[in-house]
Amino acid sequence: MDKKIEKKKGLKRSTILKIVASVVIVGALIWMITSTNTSTYRTGKERITIADVEYAQFMDYISVVGTVAPITTIMLDVEEGGKVIEKVVEEGAMLQKGDVIVRLENNDLNLQILNSESQLAYQSNELRNTMINMEQQKINNKQQLLAIDYEIRRLRRTYEQNRELRDKGFIADEDYLIANENYQLAIAERELRHQRMVQDSIFRENQQVQMNNSLINMEQNLKIVRQRLEKLNIQAPADGQLGSLSVEPGQLISRGERIGQLHILDDYKISADIDEHYIDRVRHGLKATYLRQNERYEIEVYRVYPEVRNGRFQVDFTFSGDTPQNLRTGQTYHLSLELGQPVESVIIPRGGFFQSTGGQWIFVYNESSGIATRRNIRIGRQNPTHYEVLDGLEPGEKVITNNYDMFGRNERIEVR
Repeated sequence: MDKKIEKKKGLKRSTILKIVASVVIVGALIWMITSTNTSTYRTGKERITIADVEYAQFMDYISVVGTVAPITTIMLDVEEGGKVIEKVVEEGAMLQKGDVIVRLENNDLNLQILNSESQLAYQSNELRNTMINMEQQKINNKQQLLAIDYEIRRLRRTYEQNRELRDKGFIADEDYLIANENYQLAIAERELRHQRMVQDSIFRENQQVQMNNSLINMEQNLKIVRQRLEKLNIQAPADGQLGSLSVEPGQLISRGERIGQLHILDDYKISADIDEHYIDRVRHGLKATYLRQNERYEIEVYRVYPEVRNGRFQVDFTFSGDTPQNLRTGQTYHLSLELGQPVESVIIPRGGFFQSTGGQWIFVYNESSGIATRRNIRIGRQNPTHYEVLDGLEPGEKVITNNYDMFGRNERIEVR
């Protein structure tokens, strides 16, 4: 009897081929959809800058350009206006205190001096005349007193004689009374004359004092005017070097106008303009360094100016260590200003990508696949060489740091 053979169970070959074909088609569709949605920029490796993400010490400093200047500068403001008749010295000259820098002339001031001298002479003459009149008046008063005293003595004799005669009955009482009244009247008149002389003397003395004071004031005024004339010769107020001097012969200079500067060369400072972004972090006492002839010098912030002009504010530095020799006003140096202590952080080198992305994202490069993809990051502090990365990158990764303008809006880069 024949035995019936059963067919083995399982997928047929044709079925397997159909499944494989379906998978390939679906994968191709997925690849097509993915490649359609993700734009790719293809470039050579030599055209981009690839940098390593590191965990290292982040130096919190900024680089600024500083200019050497004297620590003390005296402004040359004209105290008396006039016409420039001579420019005695030129800019950069070394001056001693009192050296003449510019000579001016002012005819109005000369006329004012002549008027003051004339008034002083007139007032002096008036004072002399007053003093002469006072002496004459004193003599006249003394003469009048002598005459009154003589009249009193004569009337007293008459009075005493009439009293004796009346007591003896030789004259009437009326004659005695008249003599007595004349004598008393003379005494009263002398008292009034004396009081008048005292008042007149006080008045004359006050008048003399006032005229003396007026004369002194006029002499002082004349002295001041002459001093103003001397100030037409503009002199160095101290020893130093003449800086800018903006005058020319024949030029009219107004009173109070600034014509130049005098640099006191006892000590120097370095002035720098810093971006207002750092105004809250720059303070008195911060350290900075700069390189001069292969030697590094230390300086520190001693003055921060509060005004912000054109997006920048000024800072002055003084030397905290040795001062370099042969410093010259106007020399410039690149300063490294420390804003904080070094810290260990994830860092990447500075690059043009920051201008393109604002530091919000970066292309992360996969070296094995040759593909760089976009990734959001968060940038913290920055110095002239590195950015501090707060989030989005890990040490050991690689990023593209050059400018992204050539990549357009592509979201990934294929590096050949």
